[in-house]
Amino acid sequence: MTETQTVRCATHPDVETNLRCGKCGKPICPRCLVQTPVGARCRDCARLYKLPTYRVSGVFYARAAGTAFGMGILTGLAWGFINDFIPFFYLNLLLAGGIGYAIGEVVSLSINRKRGRWLAATGGAAVVVSYLVSIFTFGGIPSSAFWIVFDIVSIGVGIYTAVNRLR
Repeated sequence: MTETQTVRCATHPDVETNLRCGKCGKPICPRCLVQTPVGARCRDCARLYKLPTYRVSGVFYARAAGTAFGMGILTGLAWGFINDFIPFFYLNLLLAGGIGYAIGEVVSLSINRKRGRWLAATGGAAVVVSYLVSIFTFGGIPSSAFWIVFDIVSIGVGIYTAVNRLR
């Protein structure tokens, strides 16, 4: 009759275990175990990284912020100009969606199609900047509660569109 040898976790020597890394064979305990698509691995062998699309450095954040701010100003001027000369009731909703898409797409192109939560927030903030530029340059500050609510809904459509391009 063979006697089983007691194996201790390589990271936690006070824990007995029968588990081993599927790649290197190092003893691991349930706390050290990382479940991967090919089996249980130790933390060193698993090396779980974010996808390259979601690894964003400070340079990309700076580039995204600059592009978003510039696009916010340009699209805000276009938004105010179009709203001033074509006063169609539902046009604001369409413009906001189009501006959100344009901001999201240009920012995405400027950062090599990287994605992330903070990039999406930058795109959403650019839509707000765009709206503020449109109302302050062309004097389109809403006067009634209905128009304020309608503009907020329009901004929401634009933010939703921009965020979905960068999320």
